[in-house]
Amino acid sequence: MPGNSKRRGAMRKPGTKKGAVVGSGGQRRRGLRGKGPTPPAEMRPGHPAQRRAAAAEKKAQIQDKRRRAEADTPDYVAGRNPVVECLRADVPATALYVASGIDIDDRVNDAVRNAADRGISVLEVSRHELDRLTGGAMHQGVALQVPPFEYAHPDDLLEGAIGSGEPPLLVALDGVTDPRNLGAVVRSAAAFGAHGVAVPQRRSAGMTAVAWRTSAGTAAKLPVARATNLTRTLKDWAARGVMVVGLDADSTATVDDLDLATGPLAVVVGSEGRGLSRLVRETCDLVISIPMASGVESLNASVAAGVVLAEVARRRRQSGRV
Repeated sequence: MPGNSKRRGAMRKPGTKKGAVVGSGGQRRRGLRGKGPTPPAEMRPGHPAQRRAAAAEKKAQIQDKRRRAEADTPDYVAGRNPVVECLRADVPATALYVASGIDIDDRVNDAVRNAADRGISVLEVSRHELDRLTGGAMHQGVALQVPPFEYAHPDDLLEGAIGSGEPPLLVALDGVTDPRNLGAVVRSAAAFGAHGVAVPQRRSAGMTAVAWRTSAGTAAKLPVARATNLTRTLKDWAARGVMVVGLDADSTATVDDLDLATGPLAVVVGSEGRGLSRLVRETCDLVISIPMASGVESLNASVAAGVVLAEVARRRRQSGRV
């Protein structure tokens, strides 16, 4: 019977149910094969580095999903005065919400009349619904819905500037988180002949309704781009012949030394608190400051940008480049 043979190689080891006990069955030859190089720690299942990498990837996916959701979500301007200002500034809007039962004054009448003249829907909703739409903001019974802003690509800013036939003049913001500053910079950039404004995708103000209002409608005429990596964007511009000038209060060079104004130029404005970041500062061909009277620490970021852009425009007019 099978299993009863006394031949060597057919005997079973006592205590086992089946299987030959002589020979490796090919397992020894297979065991001698190399398993390849040891994978990195973050690729080994169960390794602490792998768990950290997985957690970081999951966090990045959540943040990316949140950014996409925010990009598709309309913004709301709340309050009677802000709504009237936005409508007068021709800020793009899709609907005007008016709470039912509120006291009607000249501002509400002006907002409704302006919205109707521009073909913007006027909707009457409950105060509770308006609270929900505006996130509990002080809306005074009126809110204006503003669609998500459509950003340009940083490369498009330079292409458009080159196509204008004038020396490119671009503005970039590094760490400016106040949307009112962003809107004021956009307004100054348009006033002094800049061809576009670039902002970082992270840790920076975006073109919200507040920025729209502060720009006084110029955001509809001047392209604003969002850069995934501002340092790389500046390097790409520099590779195409654009000189990068940073604005920092700690620099010994001043705006009086801005001899690069008449050529292709990108002006980088840092935040009021920390100024330019290290990588952005290292990318700049020149870093300048604005001479000020003693006792004054620094200027508002948008004011500083306006001063430098005005100086650039003055020098270009004198040289006949504009």
